[in-house]
Amino acid sequence: MLVSAVTLTAPAGVYAPAFGARPATRTTRPRAAAVPAGRIVGSAAKRALDVAGALLGLLLAAPVLLLAALAVRYEGGPGILFRQRRVGLGGATFTLYKLRSLRPAGTEADTRWSIADDARLGPVGRFIRKTSIDELPQLINVLRGEMSLVGPRPERPHFADRFAATVPGYADRHRVRPGLTGLAVVQGLRGDTSIPLRAHYDNLYIDTWTFTQDLVIIVRTLRHLATGS
Repeated sequence: MLVSAVTLTAPAGVYAPAFGARPATRTTRPRAAAVPAGRIVGSAAKRALDVAGALLGLLLAAPVLLLAALAVRYEGGPGILFRQRRVGLGGATFTLYKLRSLRPAGTEADTRWSIADDARLGPVGRFIRKTSIDELPQLINVLRGEMSLVGPRPERPHFADRFAATVPGYADRHRVRPGLTGLAVVQGLRGDTSIPLRAHYDNLYIDTWTFTQDLVIIVRTLRHLATGS
């Protein structure tokens, strides 16, 4: 399935580096900018929140992960975890972990935008995707320092390069670690939604970051998962 037209239509701005991280080097040249001392302290606090939140999340989610893993194994056979390359901080790639939602049949194409109509998507896979249970193993990525609890959602290299070349400000999202959730996510910008709007909200989050904002986004995400609203 190709990326729909709506994903590539909306304004986006130009943003400066933040958190002491360099902009992505995959398709853009780094911009020099002073890093405020407050951002350095904030970065340490953010990382502390990531580690504490990931450890607590894995502990609380362990029963859910166990039941989901058994259901995935029952529906699709061996192979519970799904691994995929994603673009992270500074444009570097890393291996993202998810619970497998498709029945095994080769590998999910790195250039396929959506799997909503894939015949391999069974009831269990559809449920764990709808409830975001399949995303829980990414807490391991957070502990490894490849992701944060809050930040721009990471994209596959093929699409990251494509969007960086066509969407102003998209590559600037890579100034920080990608996140499990983010400002764009709580605005409903997931799946087949506007890429420029995602870039706008992601960069707005980076440029206006506060520790309190991370806590608010986490609470909003948890409330959505609990209530569906």
